[in-house]
Amino acid sequence: MLKINKIFSLLLIVIFVFPAKAHIEHYDSLSVIEFDIYRNNNRIGQHVFSFEKSGTELLVKSKINFEIKKFGVILYKYFAEGTEIFKNGILIQFNSKTDQNKKIKYVNMKLENNKYIIDGSSYKGEAPKDYVLGTWWNHNIIKAKAQISAVSGRIIEQNVEFLGKEKITIGDNTFDTLHFNFTSSDKKLKKNKKLNTHVWYDEKTLNWVKASFDKKGKWEYRLVRIEHF
Repeated sequence: MLKINKIFSLLLIVIFVFPAKAHIEHYDSLSVIEFDIYRNNNRIGQHVFSFEKSGTELLVKSKINFEIKKFGVILYKYFAEGTEIFKNGILIQFNSKTDQNKKIKYVNMKLENNKYIIDGSSYKGEAPKDYVLGTWWNHNIIKAKAQISAVSGRIIEQNVEFLGKEKITIGDNTFDTLHFNFTSSDKKLKKNKKLNTHVWYDEKTLNWVKASFDKKGKWEYRLVRIEHF
């Protein structure tokens, strides 16, 4: 009964909080979103999004940089840059390059004939227009049947469960949030390929506030700042 109530609550959130017309234009006033990245409660890096608006186009640039150290020795380094281009609220192009501890991954994606053509390090092919890029800042990801990996281009079919409204505190700030859990719908995937990420969005602004997942440790994204034009 509890699960049915949560599914019903998710439908209400999608219909009333995330209406069909609440597209990328919702973020028109954003300039910067910055997160600190934590592993096992230790800050290891940051992820910064910058937004540039020009006419009907929105350019979203992201940069991720973190290091895992032990006794001062760097064991793992990660650096990624990506650029999303939206026109009239629709993603028309995405390019990224990731250096995952000297293993290079990439995505080059374009919207052509109402579908995405993907050239990625893990997937080359097509994807429906309603699949959403897995960069998390865009709250429309909760309505998508699948997300496209911003690191490698692979298609990740997903289930989304609304876990409820939560008040969370990050630093000196307290947020009223909507808490969602994203999991892979393909149960045959290897454990290291399965999606299992918790994401919190601000209830009023719908901005991304926090994320957490377990992968060789407990990882968290914690909002540092949001700037507007």
